[in-house]
Amino acid sequence: MELIADDDPARIDREWVWRMLSTEAYWHRWRTRVDVDAQLDAAWRVVGVYDADFGVQIGFARAVSDGVNDAYLADVIVDPAARGHGAGALLVQTMIDDGPGAAFRWTLFT
Repeated sequence: MELIADDDPARIDREWVWRMLSTEAYWHRWRTRVDVDAQLDAAWRVVGVYDADFGVQIGFARAVSDGVNDAYLADVIVDPAARGHGAGALLVQTMIDDGPGAAFRWTLFT
């Protein structure tokens, strides 16, 4: 499986993100679709991972940041059917190491 990471917010499949966060994620399940859409709209940065062969989204991560020094990594999720192919590692690498916040202090609560 060839993977592509992209930080274009317009490319994020919001229906896929909602489905994954409302059924597969164990955290923040109390959020409504309106809440998730608001979080997407307010995110400092979002990254999607896509199956290059089919063009479908298989991974997602969102970040909240002050844009200067600190960032919070949130909602990192990979479709269960696509796990084990490096999508999670690509998400984190694209978000943190290859992004504009590479020198930031990052936080993730689990």
